[in-house]
Amino acid sequence: MPHKARSFTALPGPDQAPRLLAEIASAPCPFAAASADAPLALYGAGNLGRLARGYLKAVGRDFVMAIDCNAEVLAREPAWSGVRLVHPDEVPEAAKHDVRLAVSVVTTPYVPLERALTKRGFNDIVPFYDLTENFRDQHPLSNGWFAPPLSAQDCDNTENVLMAWDDDVSRAHHLQFLAWRRLREEWTFEAAPLPDGSRFFIPEITATLHGNEVVLDAGAHYGNVIKAFIQQTKGAFRQIVAIEPDAANRKRLKENLQNWLPGDCRVTVLDCALAAEDGEAPFHPGLDYASQLSSTGTMRVETRKLDALDLAPSFIKLHLEGAELTALQGGRETLVANRPMVAATVYHNADGIWKTPLWLMDTLPDYRFLFRAHSWCGTGAVVYAIPNERMGHA
Repeated sequence: MPHKARSFTALPGPDQAPRLLAEIASAPCPFAAASADAPLALYGAGNLGRLARGYLKAVGRDFVMAIDCNAEVLAREPAWSGVRLVHPDEVPEAAKHDVRLAVSVVTTPYVPLERALTKRGFNDIVPFYDLTENFRDQHPLSNGWFAPPLSAQDCDNTENVLMAWDDDVSRAHHLQFLAWRRLREEWTFEAAPLPDGSRFFIPEITATLHGNEVVLDAGAHYGNVIKAFIQQTKGAFRQIVAIEPDAANRKRLKENLQNWLPGDCRVTVLDCALAAEDGEAPFHPGLDYASQLSSTGTMRVETRKLDALDLAPSFIKLHLEGAELTALQGGRETLVANRPMVAATVYHNADGIWKTPLWLMDTLPDYRFLFRAHSWCGTGAVVYAIPNERMGHA
């Protein structure tokens, strides 16, 4: 079944947004998890494609080929060693009918890509995350792909969040996010394109940065957000605290920090995971940027409340694969006392529909709240909380 697209010329204001939400809430989702039993091929050999390859190996599934328009160049990368990686024009016609093509691309709109692949002769096309729902007992990767039906309470709370966003672009991106997660429809608003530039550093954030920031980067991975921050501030800051519980990621992070800020005593790396309480929790390592706290974990890591870390952050970035809300709850006192800017991903589970933004809105008075989607298919969604005093609106 092909996915549907819907385009809007105008931004949704406070009057229209609830009506669009009601449409999303009342319609059934015609899609479900896709079986991985058919012969598989991956479309897209970028970051998500590499993650998809590792994922399928981890759950004991294989694929017959990977397909990418830039196959000739990407085939030289070690990540694709031993894989049949071909250009779409090189796929045999018989194979187009035999394989289930899992699209591992979220950097472009899905529906036009699906239509183009259909014209090329592929007749069984699914988003990659449709497959992951079958293996939740083995692997934590999901990205909140199928949002559950919205109850009356969900609708009321989601509408409250829609009304509280600081601008109509946020309402547009939030509705775009919801339409994909609930209906698998690709909504676009012509006046609200996806932002250019670095995720976490939208113009409303960069305009407020100064040379005395105390940055907490939780879910630091390899440090790309820290690198972007250093570039934004030209290396002027008071302190950076990076949190990364995955040992392999942390090793790479430390190497990168040594290259970017050699011997800089202002930088600290912690190996705990943020949570609502101090203690221990199961952790699933070795998943690159998808490593996370999970019941499927093969090890246990120390968990710490942000309130127990004795920090006074002015900017907090959270990318915790679904643990953002509990991390915030463990940092209520720190947030209220220090009034930092917050940039938190909200696309890894259903908390992002309304629970995480509403918690921030209820906890932080005199803040402005923004929602931005940075990629397609309901991924890359970030909530930004900015104190009014940082925006010149005391």
